[in-house]
Amino acid sequence: MPVLMITGTGTEVGKTVVTAAVAAAALAAGRTVAVLKAAQTGVLPDEPGDAAEVARLAGPVTTAELARYPEPLAPATAARRAGRAPVRPHEVAEAAAKLATEHDLVLVEGAGGLLVRFDAAGGTLADAAGLLSAPVLVVVQAGLGTLNTTELTARELRRRRLDLAGMVIGSWPAEPDLAARCNLADLPDVAGAPLLGAVPAGSGSLSPAEFRSSAPGWLAPRLDGTWDAEAFHTREAPREV
Repeated sequence: MPVLMITGTGTEVGKTVVTAAVAAAALAAGRTVAVLKAAQTGVLPDEPGDAAEVARLAGPVTTAELARYPEPLAPATAARRAGRAPVRPHEVAEAAAKLATEHDLVLVEGAGGLLVRFDAAGGTLADAAGLLSAPVLVVVQAGLGTLNTTELTARELRRRRLDLAGMVIGSWPAEPDLAARCNLADLPDVAGAPLLGAVPAGSGSLSPAEFRSSAPGWLAPRLDGTWDAEAFHTREAPREV
């Protein structure tokens, strides 16, 4: 099934911009794309959400949103405080499966990290991925602290017997520090999965035309891009002393 779950190691790691980059690269490769936002929080009814931002940056994708809650909280908490029904993992899986019958690729963007709760029963994006047997792409940070959160996420995916497709750095700095440069080698080691790209910091501020033309260069061929992990690592790797 052509469904890819996109999660992060936490909040504000660049999930939406990475989702847009994956969508843009797939569109450039001639594929039809749908983007499903399982639960949108912190956005009012008349404001554009993450799925709309993906469409603005990436181009003509089908967008869908299962629920929207006004407060910027975990979906389960935001739903409870708003007095609204929560999103259930089976609803996410069903919506993604339906979109997959009509599109070459369905991107399901989570909220926060892998185990952020959708409902009071503890349902998560990981549960939805399990229902679909869908691979999971993890958006990670570049610098200090990312190895711990990345390994924890990878271990949980393995514990659940879910497929970790790989990782993408959500915001690669223009002048990476020593920790960021070392992490290019260390991230695949701790996660047991490949690094599949690095999106430059500030990419979400590019014009849509610039974003779409640049996106394939940020992502590996497995994500319809042209990014060369070995060449990138060689260029950025710190010299031994």
